[in-house]
Amino acid sequence: MEYSTDLLNALLWSFNFLILPAITYGSTLALGALGVTLIFGILRFAHFAHGDMMAFGAMLSLIGVELLNHFGIFTYPIPAGLIFLPIAMVLTALLAIVLDKTIYQYYRSIKSPPVVVVMVSMGVMFLLNGLTRLIKGPELTPFNETRTFPAHQFDVEQLMERLGERAIQIKTDFSTNQEVVRVSEPEFVFFTVRQFKEAVGTSEGFGLDLIQLSTVVLAVTIFAALYWFLTYTWTGKSMRAYSDNEDLALLSGINPKRVVFVTWLIAGSLAAVAGTMYGLDKGYKPFTYFQMILPIFAATIVGGIGRPQGAILGGYLVAFSEIMITANYKKVANYLLPEKLEIASNLQLLGTEYKFSVSFLILLLVLLFRPTGLFRGKVL
Repeated sequence: MEYSTDLLNALLWSFNFLILPAITYGSTLALGALGVTLIFGILRFAHFAHGDMMAFGAMLSLIGVELLNHFGIFTYPIPAGLIFLPIAMVLTALLAIVLDKTIYQYYRSIKSPPVVVVMVSMGVMFLLNGLTRLIKGPELTPFNETRTFPAHQFDVEQLMERLGERAIQIKTDFSTNQEVVRVSEPEFVFFTVRQFKEAVGTSEGFGLDLIQLSTVVLAVTIFAALYWFLTYTWTGKSMRAYSDNEDLALLSGINPKRVVFVTWLIAGSLAAVAGTMYGLDKGYKPFTYFQMILPIFAATIVGGIGRPQGAILGGYLVAFSEIMITANYKKVANYLLPEKLEIASNLQLLGTEYKFSVSFLILLLVLLFRPTGLFRGKVL
């Protein structure tokens, strides 16, 4: 009986610290990789600015959240970032189209080599990175940070009933000698770790929040919608034909400007979704999105450049690899091993600070041994 409980604890630990984080993170990487693979498949260049487009989309959602905060509007249990996500998608897609019209289109018109356009995209990357830092600063900003309001602005008892007593603090602002309310809008959880422990009687608990679930559900919905769009609509078929053979597609009467426009529209929207969902889970910090271009590129190349299904699979493979290689297995090992063999030191291959080096290693191995990726995509 004791061993079966330890086995259950080990499984719960694995789900809490390996499987669920990897699925959530993998969904974000897959959404980002989809945008990169669409751009490469249609426009034939690696878009290094995609991570910072994600940062731009997340920043727009965060600004929307701060507007609600300013007016004391609370959206619990729905995260405010999700409410502003459609607006962020539209504005980020508009940004992508503007960047193409003002920058990338010129280099297509003079038939610049792909390496030149890649260097241009790196310039755009630094431009967007500087813009997001200028607007929101370089520091980590949580989407649900604590805010302070005058006490007379709310019915405090009603607010406590809605958000919970732990979310509300009543303080005195000594500069004005007035009562203020400090509000920490909680994340909606379907059940807490403590509730699970009490119900099941295990040492390890399990909790599921709305952000994790919504990230996965939204990603799967987008994957299905994009598959339907590319497979069954005239525009989607035109994009696939243009990607496979540009000259033959032009001879067939396909409008290249329309294909490019729709590509940037989709890529920008996907960037906003990926950036916002990652920010809701981890907080907003521009430099993090700057770093994420490495695992996104790794996911794109692992699956096969220009292959949307490969980008999805690659996103999850990279996420699971990063998390499993940098996880500390000391606790789960002690659940499974006899008490005499208990491990006292950490049991992990790499520290979490080396997470992105795992992506680099995956990228290097795939380029060396299978440059076309799992789904035999295009070669860089």
